[in-house]
Formats: sequence, C-alpha cells, structure tokens
Amino acid sequence: MSVGRVLVVDDEPQIRRVLRSTLTSRGYEVHDARTGEDALESIRESRFDLVLLDVNMPGMSGLATCREIRASSEVAIIMLTVSDSEEDKVAALDAGADDYVTKPFGTPELLARIRAALRRLPMVPERDQNVQVGDLQINLMLRRVIAKDHEIRLTPKEFDLLHYLVVNPNIPIPHARLLQAVWGPDYGDQVQYLRVFVNQLRKKIEPDPSHPRYILTEPWVGYKFAITR
Repeated sequence: MSVGRVLVVDDEPQIRRVLRSTLTSRGYEVHDARTGEDALESIRESRFDLVLLDVNMPGMSGLATCREIRASSEVAIIMLTVSDSEEDKVAALDAGADDYVTKPFGTPELLARIRAALRRLPMVPERDQNVQVGDLQINLMLRRVIAKDHEIRLTPKEFDLLHYLVVNPNIPIPHARLLQAVWGPDYGDQVQYLRVFVNQLRKKIEPDPSHPRYILTEPWVGYKFAITR
C-alpha cells in the first residue's frame, strides 16, 4: 500500500530517476513531470499528496508553478533549490511552498522533509472543532477558514500552524515549540521560517495584517492566538 502519492517536477532526467527510485523504495507512489506546464496538467488530472518542485526550470519557473498550484490546490509542496540564500528560501515560502530543500541533498534529509510536509496534527474533540472569533470562522475538522463570509484558502502547513495556535488560545507559545509541533523535531531553530508563515497567515485572515487582532506577537517568546472570553 502506498504511503503517499508524490509528483516530482524537475527538468533533469537523472534527478527524476533518482527521486523516483528513492521514494518508490520507501513506499511512495511516484509520478514525474519535466516542466511546470506538465506538472499543472498532471495535478488537474490526478490527486497527489505532495509535489517536489524544482525552482529553476526552463519555461515556467518553479516559483510561478508553485503559485499556480496554490491557486487551486492545497497539496503539500517542497521546493528544490540550488540556492541557500535566505532571500530565495523566503521567496519559495511566499509563493506557497510548505518547505524547501537545498541541492545537493541527502536522502535522510529529503525523507524527513517529506514526512514533515505530510504531517497532520491530531484532530480535536468534536465539541471544540468549530471556532468563531469576530468575523473569523475556523472548522478544524473540515480544515476550512471563513473570514467576512469568504472562504480563505490556506496551504496545509498554514492551516496546521493556525490549528495549533487556535487549540491553545491566549497562551504565548515559544517559537521552538510551534516549529516542532507543526513541522517536527528538526525545525526548532528556524525562527525566520516561522515568521514567513505567520506573516502569510496574517495577510489571509487578519482584517488589518499590519495591526493583527488574532495572531499576536509575544516579543522574545513567540506567538499567541487571541480569543476574548
């Protein structure tokens, strides 16, 4: 039985072959695409759990492809990049990626990143699965968010982050605890990574992202989700 369906998008045949072999041996069902355009067509025709997407491709770039995927899908996306600069990593996250891996990468790291991207937080008890604060409605079971009567599309990790904050209301949660709870034990020190996701969430759910009402910063500590009792 497959542990997940993965689409590998890279213009280099050797990388596609290596990734297919590596992931298939770990129980994943693997499909591949050579270009961003091919990837979009594959996603329209089939359901995938995760996309491994190269940043630098001829034609439609990886970032542009990521944005197009995000416009219609909540599939988990990991960007593959040769650049280790913070600017490029932030650009990948801003485009809607859940994570990034720098080439060349080792198999253990890649597999850990895939597991983290596919990770889901446990469901909360039925009585607590609907949360409403002001104009914001969150259904934790259906993974739906509505703000001002409009459904908001969140990436899988954006929702998982919001989920964790919501089920721990009014409690300042340290950066490391948030990172490890949502992404896994290897992510505790990636504070800039967390800031990008919090900023993206604020843009999507806050009435005024520059003056947040729901996701508040606790200086030198972390973040909390504010619910007035």
